[in-house]
Amino acid sequence: MVAFLRCSVMMQDTMIAMLKSSFPAPGLPEGPLFSNVLKGTFIRRPNRFVIRCDAEGGVIDAYLPNPGRLWELLLPGRTVYLVPRAPGGSGALTHTAVAVEREGIPLLIHTHVNNAVAAALIGKRRIPGLEDATITRTEVKVGHSRFDFLLDRGGSPFYLEIKSCTLVGKRIAMFPDAVTARGKRHLEELAAMNRRGTPCGVLFLIHWPHARFFLPDYHTDLAFARTFADLREELLIKAVALTWRLDLGLAPEVRELAIPWETIEREARDSGSYLLLLHLPRAMKAWIGSLAEIPFSAGYYLYVGTARRALTKRLERHLRKKTTLHWHIDYLKGYADRCMAIPIRSSTPLEHELARAVGKIADGCAASFGSSDCDCPGHLFFFAGNPLEYQPFIDLLLHFRIDRLEESICPGRPGPPGGP
Repeated sequence: MVAFLRCSVMMQDTMIAMLKSSFPAPGLPEGPLFSNVLKGTFIRRPNRFVIRCDAEGGVIDAYLPNPGRLWELLLPGRTVYLVPRAPGGSGALTHTAVAVEREGIPLLIHTHVNNAVAAALIGKRRIPGLEDATITRTEVKVGHSRFDFLLDRGGSPFYLEIKSCTLVGKRIAMFPDAVTARGKRHLEELAAMNRRGTPCGVLFLIHWPHARFFLPDYHTDLAFARTFADLREELLIKAVALTWRLDLGLAPEVRELAIPWETIEREARDSGSYLLLLHLPRAMKAWIGSLAEIPFSAGYYLYVGTARRALTKRLERHLRKKTTLHWHIDYLKGYADRCMAIPIRSSTPLEHELARAVGKIADGCAASFGSSDCDCPGHLFFFAGNPLEYQPFIDLLLHFRIDRLEESICPGRPGPPGGP
């Protein structure tokens, strides 16, 4: 049964089908989850489900079975783990990306095998709160949704949904890393089933061994986060940290993460700061309201702003193609061919601290842009390359969105010895 989890070339595309018919679930795998693993170096992500990497002296385009943004993982130069796809499979891609290294530790990004991992953990009774559970069915359709597992707990049915989490800071993990209307609907439908007498739960698999706390990512999906908090009394919610060895074998340690509900209630609100990422395809001179005409180089620009309330509406306004010219950024936005909003929700003001931090890693600053009401040199910063592919910017984003919360969760508590 251990072979059930060893994804060879032929098994990879049929693992889910095997999972449906292989219960009771096996124990934890004693060896690597995948065979014929090839390591490569990440180059870029041409589209949502394809990554390009350098492997075996050539360039390989590999299938990425993960719809998440993965900004903090898929950075140029990162080591990625690839496995050959089964012969005769659909599409021209010859390999599948299954993991990526961060700080020398592999994180599993192949979301299609998460159910198999969860099944192994449940079968080995390694999930706190589900030690008495056995899996009876998989991919169970209820109404308009399909849930991952139907369990038997002491002779009673229990529905369980599995979520994979790779968005992690130093010791805090968050989910999701992209808006998930489906995930929100799952929470609501599971809670409704619980009200009708059938208990339900959600299990988050965190693929980072240093994680100690888990929160919903209210920066990215406030609606999911609020639903997560509102339904906490109606669902069994568990988050566990897993450790993947360099051979992609699963280490036996499984750690349950604390969920700081007070932090969620305090921080998951529709206010805070934001970054607006613009791309100017060519150098130009642009008229910027009271600043008159300013020259701009081709490249990327980060604007730091804040909204003390209705942050969502503020971002929607910025992303509209046509808006009333009010702020400096409204003038520049019309020249950009791409525009992206990155919210950083918080209960305390962060705008000026954020602007100072961005200024330290940027290639330049537009003097007085967006800072007429403060002492900052400017709130618009220039980057020659895409900051989302720049490790110092990703580190900054992780700090303001995730790591800064640690002090409020456990004030004065030092990090783990030898940890990140």
